[in-house]
Amino acid sequence: MTKKAFQAESKRLLDLVINSIYSQKEVFLRELISNSSDAIDKIYYKALTDDSMTFNQSDYYIKIAADKESRTLNVSDTGIGMTAEELEENLGTIAQSGSFAFKNENELKDGYDIIGQFGVGFYAAFMVADKVTVISKALGSDQAFKWESEGADGYTIEPVEKAEVGTDITLQIKENGEEDDFDQFLEEHRLKSIIKKYSDFIRYPIKMDVTKSKPKEDNEEEYVDYIEEETINSMVPLWRKNKSELTQEDYENFYQDKHFGFDKPLTHIHTSVDGSIRYHAILYIPETLPYDYYSQDFEKGLELYSSSVLIMDKCADLLPDYFSFVKGIVDSDDLSLNISREMLQHDRQLKLIEKNITRKIKKELETMVKNDREKYESFYETFGRQLKFGVYSDFGANKDTLQDLLMFYSSTEKKLVTLAEYVERMPEDQPYIYYATGDSYDRIEKLPQTEMVADKGYEILFFTEDVDEFAIRMLMSYKEKEFRSVSSGDLGFEDDADEAESKEKEADNKELFTAMKELLTDKVKDVRASKRLKSHPVCLSTDGDISLEMEKVLNAMPNNQSIKAEKVLEINVDHDVFQALQKAYDGDKDQLKLYTHLLYNQALLIEGLQVDDPVAFTNDICKVMVP
Repeated sequence: MTKKAFQAESKRLLDLVINSIYSQKEVFLRELISNSSDAIDKIYYKALTDDSMTFNQSDYYIKIAADKESRTLNVSDTGIGMTAEELEENLGTIAQSGSFAFKNENELKDGYDIIGQFGVGFYAAFMVADKVTVISKALGSDQAFKWESEGADGYTIEPVEKAEVGTDITLQIKENGEEDDFDQFLEEHRLKSIIKKYSDFIRYPIKMDVTKSKPKEDNEEEYVDYIEEETINSMVPLWRKNKSELTQEDYENFYQDKHFGFDKPLTHIHTSVDGSIRYHAILYIPETLPYDYYSQDFEKGLELYSSSVLIMDKCADLLPDYFSFVKGIVDSDDLSLNISREMLQHDRQLKLIEKNITRKIKKELETMVKNDREKYESFYETFGRQLKFGVYSDFGANKDTLQDLLMFYSSTEKKLVTLAEYVERMPEDQPYIYYATGDSYDRIEKLPQTEMVADKGYEILFFTEDVDEFAIRMLMSYKEKEFRSVSSGDLGFEDDADEAESKEKEADNKELFTAMKELLTDKVKDVRASKRLKSHPVCLSTDGDISLEMEKVLNAMPNNQSIKAEKVLEINVDHDVFQALQKAYDGDKDQLKLYTHLLYNQALLIEGLQVDDPVAFTNDICKVMVP
């Protein structure tokens, strides 16, 4: 028996397969099982085109068997088998794929596809084996053949006896190394785990002899082990079943089986698309936030299958970041995979799927807003923050997608409302969508700045999360209505008479306001007579793009750049406090300084901002208390 050498290119490719192409050694089993599944598919296809053949699916299976003593792992199938020439062609020349040739020569039907396309998956066995032996008997042949190789040195082919059609692959598992644990591939529980992970939905049974225990007949307190053949894989994936066949419990059980979360899913989406790219998907919106969701450890992504074989645990490209909380699977027969089947060659296909999935998720959420408000509010309390981040991120590229999913607490409705609901209720004379920011609904409601807007009967949206105002600033407007903060210098509804009166008060007290501004040095941009205050003596407003709330958020970040809003101290000239200011200005400059700093610090505290010098502030209070 003469050993045949691999071609020079094949030797180099074999070295790549063993050392570089696959990121995890465990995928060797996925590759061998996929090849076995292909071999059975070929018989199925021949039965479709050959009237003399029948295909009874119960006769076809894949069998996995490990022997710790001999350190061998066997993968057998009842598939189409290979002749000596096919062994030579498919295994003797690396990257010569029999499956790929079969696929090109035949038009596959009934949803069957051939997984193997590159002819290198088989050689993944050499990542874990010192020697690989293949004994195969082809359909319609009386002779079986054995192909054997210990790696790059070459291979042998010789005739052997084999009773049944099919292929037996035996791996001589390597000894453990300093960093490599090869014993795991002889362990029953580990093999079952790998099969469930990668090949759970192969359409043919994957069988193993499994060790089980039962009580002794004469003593129920003692147990005896016995061997029983067990089918490890589920075979028929849930996503390929008709929705009409499935119950809510089926979807929830699948969610639990796939370990998508410890909660129950809030809702699910089951879709099948047959267009320019075909795929099936089951998507879940969880009920609770993953514990690590806002940490660097969180990995977004859906499980990606190709022809029911797991390709990626977390395919991040299938979801936009703003829907990163979605769990589930996508299975497509049309993906262009790379040589290791671990990555995709063409992202155009993924982009098409991602675009469709994004549209489906959005539609499901919009339906929930309209038809199941309680459920949507529960979802929004958990994941609304992520939607707002989505509006703000990527320079607002996704704002049109997400704006109708946003909700904020309403000053008049006393509950969460959508922007569409707010605009629908707006009086004709209301120029803007008004909002106010603060730490809580109760605190915002008590802000002096809300008085004038509320007195006009206008609804105010309450922003309590740090991302809220950033998102709204990026959104800019909704249905041609601009957003406007109640702390803005221009609220947009002062009439000419109010404007004239305000300017008159400003002019009458110009010297006083100038003196107060000088006392506050660089703390404020200006001191003005307020057009918005009713019962409160003082408040802060802003000029420019940075609001008071944005200043708080930006300065709380690790890379604090001491960003400051352009603050304006507004004084209520109709309040008793203003008379005290006028009196102090006319006769006691020290008193004016004391009152000015007290009012400024009071305005800071109202906004939830930190007082610059708490000790000085308390001393000023004491000065007022003690004549």
